[in-house]
Amino acid sequence: MNTPQLALGTMYFGTRVDERTAFAILDRYAELGGTLIDTSDNYSFWTSDTGFGGQSEALLGRWLKSNPGVPVRLSTKVGAQPTRVGGFPDHLEGLRGDVVRAAMATSLERLGVDGVDLYWAHVEDPTVPVDELVETFGGLVRDGLTARWGVSNHPSWLLERIRATAEHAGHPQPTAYQQRYSYLQPAGGMAVEGQPIPLGMLAPDGLDFLRRNPSFDGWVYTATLQGRYDRTDRPLDLEYRHPGTERRLTALTRIATARELQPGQVVLAWLTSGTPALTPIVGVSTVNQLEQAVEGASTTLTNDELTALDDA
Repeated sequence: MNTPQLALGTMYFGTRVDERTAFAILDRYAELGGTLIDTSDNYSFWTSDTGFGGQSEALLGRWLKSNPGVPVRLSTKVGAQPTRVGGFPDHLEGLRGDVVRAAMATSLERLGVDGVDLYWAHVEDPTVPVDELVETFGGLVRDGLTARWGVSNHPSWLLERIRATAEHAGHPQPTAYQQRYSYLQPAGGMAVEGQPIPLGMLAPDGLDFLRRNPSFDGWVYTATLQGRYDRTDRPLDLEYRHPGTERRLTALTRIATARELQPGQVVLAWLTSGTPALTPIVGVSTVNQLEQAVEGASTTLTNDELTALDDA
């Protein structure tokens, strides 16, 4: 079986998704050939009685301990853990060098590993100079604590500045960019429900950056709008209710019907089949949802299908 072209999002593992269910999902993901597992040190503070994150990493550590040698690649993040209960988004750990180093040590302890494949600067920290940022994360790569590093929830112009600064200083450059993105787009200027960090949306110039820098991996979250493509009990939020959405839904439904797939599966196929090819981070709460997501992300759309979706 081909390796699924998605990352398994584990945001709610250990909180909303209980350990038995999470283990079943992780077991099935590994059986299907999945290798990318995404978490963060702040997952998921908003669903925990403690007010702080770490539950997802801790659960993954227990699963890894019970499955020694399982061939997975871990992705985790730093910067968005609240420093006090109720502190998000104004009081976060941030990206200062000593904070990042301490957070990395804690994450590795929870996960029970010596290093991760990908470590993300989770949210922009304007108090930290770019020179310090690239030195910190480059140092983690040099020390073998992470194989590579990435930038999440930063504007694309800052990503380019970070990349260029790392290159000029001789530090390991970031190789991945993560933002929120899906087939349906919100109306311009409207606040997006559930997106308190405005710089988390993948803008056209961010897509252009990824096209011009094919060595970068593009990861996207909330790819299926939390099931809103397929579930009638989850209507689209107000910012998505505009004429462009109707055109896109018509094209999406037509291709989904022809392919005998759900619209959400076609969205995942659109992300992985396009240019640039993007890696969706997909969070699920059942094995069935996982299997459907893997099928969608592993589907290759034709050029005609991609054109029909893009032009709608």
